[in-house]
Amino acid sequence: MVGLLLVGHSEDVVRGLVAMIAQAAPSVPVAGAGGLGDGRLGTNGLDVADALRSVLARTADDGVLVLLDLGSASMALDVALDELDVAAREHIRVSEAPFVEGAVLAAVVAAGGVDLEAVAHAAERAASVPKRTRD
Repeated sequence: MVGLLLVGHSEDVVRGLVAMIAQAAPSVPVAGAGGLGDGRLGTNGLDVADALRSVLARTADDGVLVLLDLGSASMALDVALDELDVAAREHIRVSEAPFVEGAVLAAVVAAGGVDLEAVAHAAERAASVPKRTRD
């Protein structure tokens, strides 16, 4: 099953989003890396690498979709990707989807057992899903 990695600047936000996914799609492998060890906002590439390895170990080569809260989280992800071998990197896709909506939608779709491409598409589609009906 496709897994998710959530990379954010706030440990609380990332932990909360992991909890949402655990409730919405409990079978989906998910891990998060957010904040710095002392409670400050930020991202740590080595923490991201550990979380990424954790999800990869649970996906049986189905792949991992990575969602980022802000663009600068990609720097920590780059550090993490450098820690992995080429074969592992082939199973990772980075999404431009909205962090919360994209992660939840991706998790629900991943729970259906679809491939990484379908999960990524679902996450990116979240940007166009309205929060309220428009009259």
